[in-house]
Amino acid sequence: MSRLYFCFSLLLLQSILPVAAFSQGLPPTVKQKLQQLAIPETATGVYVQEIGKNQPIVAVNADAAMNPASVMKLLTTYAGLELLGPAYTWPTMLYANGKMADGVLQGDLIIKGYGDPKLDLENFWLLIHRLRQTGLHEIKGNLILDHSHYDIPADDPGEFDGQPYRTYNVLPEALLVNYRTSTIHLFPEPDRNSVRVVVDPLPESLRVENNLKLTQGKCGDWQNLLTIEVVPGKEEKNDFTVALNGSFSRQCGKQSYMLSLQDSAVYTRDLFKRLWAQQGGLFDGDVVLGRTPQNLPPLKIYQSPPLADIIRGINKYSNNIAARQLYLTLGTGDVVSNNSTATLTKSEAAIRQWLASKQLSFPELVVENGSGLSRREQISARHMGQLLLTAFNSPVMPEFISSLPIAAVDGTLKNRFTDTPVKGLAHMKTGALNNVRALAGYLLDKSGRRVIVVFFVNHEQAGQSRAVMDTLVQWVYNRQ
Repeated sequence: MSRLYFCFSLLLLQSILPVAAFSQGLPPTVKQKLQQLAIPETATGVYVQEIGKNQPIVAVNADAAMNPASVMKLLTTYAGLELLGPAYTWPTMLYANGKMADGVLQGDLIIKGYGDPKLDLENFWLLIHRLRQTGLHEIKGNLILDHSHYDIPADDPGEFDGQPYRTYNVLPEALLVNYRTSTIHLFPEPDRNSVRVVVDPLPESLRVENNLKLTQGKCGDWQNLLTIEVVPGKEEKNDFTVALNGSFSRQCGKQSYMLSLQDSAVYTRDLFKRLWAQQGGLFDGDVVLGRTPQNLPPLKIYQSPPLADIIRGINKYSNNIAARQLYLTLGTGDVVSNNSTATLTKSEAAIRQWLASKQLSFPELVVENGSGLSRREQISARHMGQLLLTAFNSPVMPEFISSLPIAAVDGTLKNRFTDTPVKGLAHMKTGALNNVRALAGYLLDKSGRRVIVVFFVNHEQAGQSRAVMDTLVQWVYNRQ
């Protein structure tokens, strides 16, 4: 009788005590590595749970609100898949504001954007190609860019870290062409003892001074061995000189560095003129910002790639600006039929309502822009884990998981877990800011069990914590 009473008491106790009380602490190997780095457990948030189980395997400081860095993109992309659907596309509208006859437009061409996150170089070329297919050959007026779909603050792109020309700091625009980016490609040429520099695309308003010296040493962190100085023009702020100084090793092979310099009108003008001329079009006008007249029928509607494709770039390669554009779309949905401007307030309300509909209550959650490029955004490890568990049971689970980097295969995990059994078995999103490191996603362990792993570190030594996170992942893989 006493044994039966004991078993009943144990079951009752398990039903009363919080779930975390029955979870393990950190494995000894993980604790040891944290101690070696002088990172206290209180600066971490860890949550590990096998899918299909009611209790976590590990829950350490799991309810503390922490900065997840780019792991916040998991919330944005999962919400996007459910609220918009994997097949959702963004329209870009082209209007002829004037009479058209024999392929000549006596007036302005208007392009109105609705936040397409992937109007990159290839897709902008395709948009222009399809414009030419309408029969339009010559534009006598100007090119008008309509950004009015976004109603957001005009922030400073350098506010986050003082790097206003870095592409990751590009701010959202309803009509964002190629992220306003010029990519600097570096090619070592040992036969000439030099470094060849190619800029693509190369705007008319950009000049490059190549002062790089080719070296024989190891490649290492090549970006720290050269300096890229951006000098705005004295008379025209959109004229830039980019000076490349320092050294570049022949062992580095081809490398690339991206900058965003010109404002939207100048960048789009230069690129449009070049691509339009390549396809036989004539255009001598200017490019200005403006609005589309009401009741003007579109000449052509260009549709973006589907959301399921776009979130692969967001999660696998941590595309901040695409994540921010997606976040702004969450509050508007079908932009054409709703005819509603996008605001950060609408997007936050949509996220909150969506979470509530899934019976997920995250009171500590703070979302500033949906990309994780923020000092304000926060979520707990437990709630990130719950989000991943919910996503696994969602109809959009295949598209969501396939968007995540695969250990030692692609994305931001391509060079991680390369010589471990975890290779190819973990789909996880990484996150990195100063004093922040994060890892979250799904792992298939050696017994074929699918496990959620979330690991946040918010500490001045966070930059050294990669080995700690990898140790936990391998421990989870090998556990009995």
